[in-house]
Amino acid sequence: MIRRSNRTSFTLLLVCFIVLQSPSLAQDRRSGLIARGSVWETQYYVTDSKRPGPAVMIVAGVHGDEPAGARAAEQIRHWTITRGKLIVVPQANRPALQNRTRRMPTLPKDRSDLNRNFPKANGETPKCMLSTALWALVSSHCPDWLLDLHEGSDFTQLNNKSVGSSVIAAQSTEVKKQACRMLEALNETIEEPDKKFVLKSPPASGSLARAAAERLGIKSVILETTMKDQPLSLRARQHRIMVHRFLTDLRMVSGDVDVLVGPSDSDKMIHVALYDAGGVGRKGPTELEKDLGELTDVVVRRVGSPEIRSGVLKQFDVLIIPGGSGSKQARALGTDGCRGIVKFVENGGGYVGFCAGSYLASNNYTWSLKIIDAKVIDRRHWKRGKGRVKIELTAEGRRLLGNEPGLIDIRYANGPLLAPAQDPNIPDFKALALYRTEIAKNGALEGVMKDTPAIVAGRFGQGRVLCSSPHPEYTDGLESFVHRAVRWAAGR
Repeated sequence: MIRRSNRTSFTLLLVCFIVLQSPSLAQDRRSGLIARGSVWETQYYVTDSKRPGPAVMIVAGVHGDEPAGARAAEQIRHWTITRGKLIVVPQANRPALQNRTRRMPTLPKDRSDLNRNFPKANGETPKCMLSTALWALVSSHCPDWLLDLHEGSDFTQLNNKSVGSSVIAAQSTEVKKQACRMLEALNETIEEPDKKFVLKSPPASGSLARAAAERLGIKSVILETTMKDQPLSLRARQHRIMVHRFLTDLRMVSGDVDVLVGPSDSDKMIHVALYDAGGVGRKGPTELEKDLGELTDVVVRRVGSPEIRSGVLKQFDVLIIPGGSGSKQARALGTDGCRGIVKFVENGGGYVGFCAGSYLASNNYTWSLKIIDAKVIDRRHWKRGKGRVKIELTAEGRRLLGNEPGLIDIRYANGPLLAPAQDPNIPDFKALALYRTEIAKNGALEGVMKDTPAIVAGRFGQGRVLCSSPHPEYTDGLESFVHRAVRWAAGR
């Protein structure tokens, strides 16, 4: 039994012990800017565990047409570090990332490739303002390790002109050994032998990794994923897998590989998981990101089937499933992925489906999620055509999506025709918009589509489900429909 006079001292000791034992409480997180005040200004983040250990720097976005590294680095910077220090520069070359170009805009060709702008010999200086600023950041922190996240255009085993799907290590036994550990972790997730990652060496002359190794003695590695025919979420996850194995080997990381968002501002922000993998059309995720990027209180992270199967949706408020093929989406997600989505919504998560995402949510396919009391009618003529149609909001639609009177022009592309499924276990949906014109091609009968629900909303368990048969995300002027759909699904 503790005496009253000693309780205060005991409490202070207990608090200190908890802080020391809890990495998340002990960490010091701060950020700064390099190239401040210039067009090249970009942010870096430092997580200091306040415990002795290695210093690791992660740089991404050096080439603006290689987005996966920047996505992964933005996620990794939120990880909990158990010892040492982590410095992350998620978007090293912001102007190029914004322009989606490899080279730095406005600079002459001999200086426009940022990853050839670093010192090649002792006494040399970087070639431009941004490389000078990055070099100063590396030199000031002088980390033990530097990881530079990149992407190649093709699989290097299938096309030796590309370095995609490789780890490029500086020439030292220790660095190559650690690179092989990262390769092993990632290759366990890749089935096709020709698409497995391989070890290469050394990094290109003039690259940040080569200069850091040879000029500053920093152990350096370049991680190269492959853009060809692979969704962005998969490539970002491959970067995370390699970095997670690396930090795990250094005993620096706490948490799993699919931590995508940070705990800060969780009450203020709406966290949106955007599915971009199997069964999704190429343009949908990009258009949705563009629309949601206009909102300052929304954080969007692309996710694929592995993340959903691993339970990543617990970090999010809303899941968006874009257009494409509902059956292919269900196949890619697999039984566990589909079950994970159903559980997410049942427990209070929001679901927004566009076109194929509405097919997936519906009630009457063997593969559908059955999270809204809506069945697809005239299934035989699902491929009824693409083009512009007119819809009209209902009174409930004007309340939820905005007071848009009259007929609204919108893009349509083989979206589902919906009707009540009359499932006694699911509350009835409310029609938010009705089709007032139709498309009837490829044998579809005229008169079937007109006046059927175009956009519907309903409840499932504790969650909310909104399904749009047409495409507001592809229709200029209807961005607010996407905004309001996400806010409603999130309960905001």
